[in-house]
Amino acid sequence: MIPEKIIIDADPGVDDAAAILMALASPEVDVLGLSIVAGNVALRDTVLNACKIVGLSGGRDVPVHAGAAGPLVRDQVYGKYARIGAFDDALVKAGDIGPSEEHAVHFIVRSAREAAEVGEQITICAIGPMTNIALALIQHPDVASGIRQIVSMGGAFTALGHRTPWAEFNIYADPHAAEIVYRSGVPIVVMPLDMTFQALFTSEHFERFRAGGEAGNALFNLFSTFDRSDVGRFGRPGGPIHDATTIAWLIRPELFSGRKAFVGVQVTGLTMGYTYADFYGKMDRAPNATVITDVDEDGFIALLIERIARFGQGGLDVAAQGG
Repeated sequence: MIPEKIIIDADPGVDDAAAILMALASPEVDVLGLSIVAGNVALRDTVLNACKIVGLSGGRDVPVHAGAAGPLVRDQVYGKYARIGAFDDALVKAGDIGPSEEHAVHFIVRSAREAAEVGEQITICAIGPMTNIALALIQHPDVASGIRQIVSMGGAFTALGHRTPWAEFNIYADPHAAEIVYRSGVPIVVMPLDMTFQALFTSEHFERFRAGGEAGNALFNLFSTFDRSDVGRFGRPGGPIHDATTIAWLIRPELFSGRKAFVGVQVTGLTMGYTYADFYGKMDRAPNATVITDVDEDGFIALLIERIARFGQGGLDVAAQGG
């Protein structure tokens, strides 16, 4: 098996932590590095959080690159727990990993070009605002040829939003960047709230993360501290781990199903950040994305728990021997 080379573009973030650790425990993907953007919290804190996560995994050869400190056009907004800032050391222990000097946008450009030069392509997992990716595509359009696909967690169609009544946070935080990415010609896979709300993790599932050593305990601490349940909205206990669906789709695509559609973003006015998907060709526009509509809840939950548990069996070295 040849692992798929990926860059994780993230704004850690609790969900991001689960997605990053899942990827680092999965031999099906080769994480070239993390490109970090402001989003859930300010850039200095998302970078610190990313370094802590990589340190917990033992992945010293996975560089962390700081990127855009704010959106392209709109005023900056932060996530639900912005007041928290960086992960407290009591939740996620401090480590000794620091960020690379290379800017995240340059890292994306360089990685895509290097892949194209040898006839290969990379995948970008976009689990935060897509500012870094949009900047790379705007400033260096040739890099699109080195990107196989962008697997994005973002958007909401029938589910409506969670940051506003009409918008999912990653898109709302930088709708102009999302629109640039959607119109780039690079194949896009969209993991919207409509799908991520179908897989809900309960306190029992969080307890099982603890089998994953220090990394698993950190996830247990984060998800136990920041309650994600909303019985009024979901109709049952538990909450989603949105970002990890991007990694799960890459390593177990059979757990998901989706549909082709033209996807766009509202970038002005009151409903800025609203995403729409034309599943039925009403706009006479060619599809630019695959929208994932359904997930096998039990299968996804079991997969994430199993991958996190690998950190309790010797870390990345053991994970790399698995399959």
